[in-house]
Amino acid sequence: MRAISMVLVLAIVAGCGGGGSRSSDYRVTRMASGPISKACITSDRKARNPQLCGCIQAAANAELSGSDQSLAVSFYRDPHRAQEIRQSDRSHHRAFWDRYNAFVDRAERQCRGL
Repeated sequence: MRAISMVLVLAIVAGCGGGGSRSSDYRVTRMASGPISKACITSDRKARNPQLCGCIQAAANAELSGSDQSLAVSFYRDPHRAQEIRQSDRSHHRAFWDRYNAFVDRAERQCRGL
């Protein structure tokens, strides 16, 4: 079950929004543009916005190579593709999945509430 939820985390983070911030919360969130941001902003999620999508892109830039980001973008169009990659026996898919999990964890931490 955890694996399935991780597959959808990117979409969830992009779609959940919500959360507010208190005036005493001075967290700094970096923003970026790129393929993940573009896929996020063009998604059909109600809570998408440039700030959230830019934050998710910044997390991707910190954790994923350009080719990793291209593969992750494909999950927006075909969520089943993520499941195929996660279950693959290929060593490069396992390595990607470890990097993808690091990206998801970072995006959840730094983009919560945007």
